[in-house]
Amino acid sequence: MAAEIHSRPQTARPVLLNKIEGHSDAVNAAVLIPKEDGVITVSEDRTIRVWLKRDSGQYWPSIYHTVSSPCSCMSYHHDSRRIFIGQDNGAVVVSEFLISEDFNKMNHVKTYPAHQNRVSDMIFSLESEWVVSTGHDKSVSWMCTQSGSMLGRHYFTAWASCLQYDHETQHAFVGDYSGQITLLKLEKQTYSTITTLKGHEGSVGALWWDPIQRLLFSGASDHSVIMWDIGGRKGRTLLLQGHHLKQELTLLPFCSFCLIFESLSERVQALRYLQLTRQLVTCSADGGIAVWNMDTQREEAPQWLDSDSCQKCEQPFFWNIKQMWDTKTLGLRQHHCRKCGKAVCGKCSSKRSTFPVMGFEFPVRICDACFETIKEEDRTPLATFHEGKHNIAHMDMDPSRGLMVTCGSDRIVKIWDMTQVVGCSLATGFSPR
Repeated sequence: MAAEIHSRPQTARPVLLNKIEGHSDAVNAAVLIPKEDGVITVSEDRTIRVWLKRDSGQYWPSIYHTVSSPCSCMSYHHDSRRIFIGQDNGAVVVSEFLISEDFNKMNHVKTYPAHQNRVSDMIFSLESEWVVSTGHDKSVSWMCTQSGSMLGRHYFTAWASCLQYDHETQHAFVGDYSGQITLLKLEKQTYSTITTLKGHEGSVGALWWDPIQRLLFSGASDHSVIMWDIGGRKGRTLLLQGHHLKQELTLLPFCSFCLIFESLSERVQALRYLQLTRQLVTCSADGGIAVWNMDTQREEAPQWLDSDSCQKCEQPFFWNIKQMWDTKTLGLRQHHCRKCGKAVCGKCSSKRSTFPVMGFEFPVRICDACFETIKEEDRTPLATFHEGKHNIAHMDMDPSRGLMVTCGSDRIVKIWDMTQVVGCSLATGFSPR
């Protein structure tokens, strides 16, 4: 499979199959119905809709259900045919329904008073019969779907914005608007805080947890994506460039293996890791779609070194008053070589180069000495970048069919064929939780 990924032509791109238009306000979540030509959407216009593909190739709403306040998020469990809807008024509406052959029925079950403000994300766990949710009331809560009772709640210092949950160990990862990710161990009636992950400089907008390799991926408004290796603790830090990026080095104390994607364009709002093909798909608010090859050996990004003078020509930087006075020279601006991490002046780092093995898919500053060591084959891209041409606030994928659905504030839902750019197999082990 890895050989297949590496051999794909760089001209391969997502193919737009359908556009669904009909919502009168922003579409906050859309999920594909596994093994069916269907999509479920929730919107600020207070509607929950199930769209089915007709013989004409167009999608029509088979279910059109209106609730009391704007729908902010959704969790859909295909096997039990249960939908959990988060709303702007803080209530989590749990709608349980049995989908008939024509997908035209949805029966309401109960409403949980989960939060005091907008629900930002939620996950339903069939194993524990819990609904875990985060909200703008700065809390994460977990509720029992059998009894309908609140089991526990934890408060943060900032809005809780996104959530991932390990169904086996009952660990919850909660991202917030301060840029932190908190790892909690949830129990009935209690919980414990395991650790806090700090690396983002903006609000965390999306999380994805891979329980097989124990990798956590986070996307944020600082235009970056970080991969946290929760299980390894090898102390490695790798940085990648994407979505028309610049490069900044961040030292992350907890993770064992980190990849950082930084974007100058827009905030990263959706991501998905495909475990079988070892690819990461990320989407940003400006419609950028990036597909990263994670099944490759990469070099560790160096730490940026501190110095009062250029570590190549020894000319002083502009804050080095003493050396400027002693040498009667003007101070220079400090830069850093992305390959060796040394502090250098502009004259000693006049070159730009890609270096995908270290994560730099676009040209970045390289000192002249390191530039000479980069061979042409070292510049072979390890990621592809595409334009979704609409605002992407949420994304869902069905790897078994190679499909992706995107939606956002432009009220449009797009369905994509991703088989040209990502691996696709019925053996993906995809679980529609």
